[in-house]
Amino acid sequence: MTDAPPLVLDIDGTLTRPEGGIDPRVFEPVREWPAPVVLATGKAFPYPVSLCTFMAIEERVIAENGGIAHVNDEVLVHGDRERTTAAVEAFQAAGGDLGWGDVDLVNRWRETEVAVTLDADEALLREVAAEHDLEVVDTGYAFHLKQPDMSKGLMLERVADRLGYEPAAFAAVGDSENDVSTFERVGRSFAPSNADDRALAAADVTLDGAHADGTLDALARLRA
Repeated sequence: MTDAPPLVLDIDGTLTRPEGGIDPRVFEPVREWPAPVVLATGKAFPYPVSLCTFMAIEERVIAENGGIAHVNDEVLVHGDRERTTAAVEAFQAAGGDLGWGDVDLVNRWRETEVAVTLDADEALLREVAAEHDLEVVDTGYAFHLKQPDMSKGLMLERVADRLGYEPAAFAAVGDSENDVSTFERVGRSFAPSNADDRALAAADVTLDGAHADGTLDALARLRA
């Protein structure tokens, strides 16, 4: 099949093994996909760029829940880190802890939002977010403090335009609340069985397989 759709693929819980880490079985089908592939993640910008490099695919990425993207040698930025920085400072002043330790490699290279460990004081975090006109998204791996007008799906509209596609031409695989905005815009959406309730409800297809098993099944269906 040569008319396979362009893809939007989440990373954590979607290209990974149940115990964590990228499942190497995804490398070949993604690398050989005959249409553009976009990696869309809540992780900081350098992580999906690096994964594209190691997978030997073009660096088309949406990172930080839609705060920043790269496509066709262009960096697209939507999020305002100053707003989230002010909220984080208020959260910490009230006794909150981001939870990543002194070095905090999770946020070190993050440009548009802030990630907070799931062990943090969620009620306090959401209270501070509301005071700063921000929102908290639970990806299952962290709480993400971000602008409410920032999402993977909104950034996909800009990325798709630069690739010469409508968002509805894409197929997507994702497993978390932050993938719902993508599912709402693409033509076909798939959720592996490990997905959270919001992703499962929003997906067109719920897959029997979990994690990378589910994603590999989705890719096989799209090529069938």
